[in-house]
Amino acid sequence: MDIEWINECYKEASKIFDSTREAYEWADSLHSDFAGGYRVNVGYATPDDKVYTYLVEHLPKWARYNNLRINVNTSQDLVDGKLTHKIWITPCDE
Repeated sequence: MDIEWINECYKEASKIFDSTREAYEWADSLHSDFAGGYRVNVGYATPDDKVYTYLVEHLPKWARYNNLRINVNTSQDLVDGKLTHKIWITPCDE
């Protein structure tokens, strides 16, 4: 399955935000990229655990708000000595 990694579109994707508020504002702005769960096979990779945590918590909420069922998948990779958090959504197997 091919995942569309939206982080490749944003220079901020490799940024670690100074505050939780900044990270949450950034992560919330990604709502349209995930389209509230309407789009599947879409993912985001970030070194910022605050952005990752926000998305883990809010992607299911965005989908429920739109009466959708999705799977939220996560992984962590070590890239060039830095931990990268990945999160992506796939269709829910019913």
